[in-house]
Amino acid sequence: MPRFKGWLAPYSWEFVTAQNAVLCQAKHALHKPTSDGHDRTKQLWEDRHRQPMSLDEAAKLCRCCHRLAPFCFYNGNTFAAIIRDVISGLGLPADQAYVVRGLAGHIVAGVATAEEEKAFREFCASLERRS
Repeated sequence: MPRFKGWLAPYSWEFVTAQNAVLCQAKHALHKPTSDGHDRTKQLWEDRHRQPMSLDEAAKLCRCCHRLAPFCFYNGNTFAAIIRDVISGLGLPADQAYVVRGLAGHIVAGVATAEEEKAFREFCASLERRS
């Protein structure tokens, strides 16, 4: 796998917004942009999501967008779902995909331990070595 790739390119801001709407609807929560974080996050996403980056950088962009809180609810779930979808497309064995999706989800949510972050970086480096 190339180190720098447009991992997040398929996920337009419209997709991000729709993802949040689906998550909110499932939990009967209000789907609405926030006044503080929405415009900043939308601009950041639109500026960066198509750019080639490492998989680790893609996860960090998702974490940053989660922290900016563009929606009233389920920001972490929205961006974690996106990075997990990216990982699902890697064609990994089921058990490895499960672990890597979990690591990435924790990173996006901001709850990853130092060991989890290191394991994810090592996984990303192993992808680079395969290319």
